[in-house]
Amino acid sequence: MSSGVEWALHCCVVLTAADRPVPAARLAELHDVSGTYLAKQLQDLSRAGLVRSVQGKSGGYVLTRAPEDISLLDIVEAVDGARPAFVCTEIRQRGPLATPAEACTKPCPVARAMGAADQAWRAALREMTVADLARDVTADNGPAAFDAVRAWLSGGS
Repeated sequence: MSSGVEWALHCCVVLTAADRPVPAARLAELHDVSGTYLAKQLQDLSRAGLVRSVQGKSGGYVLTRAPEDISLLDIVEAVDGARPAFVCTEIRQRGPLATPAEACTKPCPVARAMGAADQAWRAALREMTVADLARDVTADNGPAAFDAVRAWLSGGS
């Protein structure tokens, strides 16, 4: 999983606290990350319909749906794509003791285990939302956590 997923997740959580659109540069500054690289993650989120860009002097990014309606899987797939984490290359059909292709009528135990793990991981990410993360931030850092973020986004330094 790319670091872009982490950045995108943090940005989406921050956007739950924003009273107005947040410029990409401000999000990058808040997280002390590359603005150029973060812009790519925000474009990915925008293409997936999770955020939209508001143009103009007071422009920036906003969530397009309620945080409860954006799963962590939505964000992961927007940034890294929907392909499985494990791709079987049928290694069992290679080497000096290769299994003949006609004998490979079902996925091997490695492919089955990795496929099951990928499905479980995706199911867990599908169940957790941006709203859940925002609640966890509040639980971990207190009710004033987002007040501080909101104030900083509004122009504090």
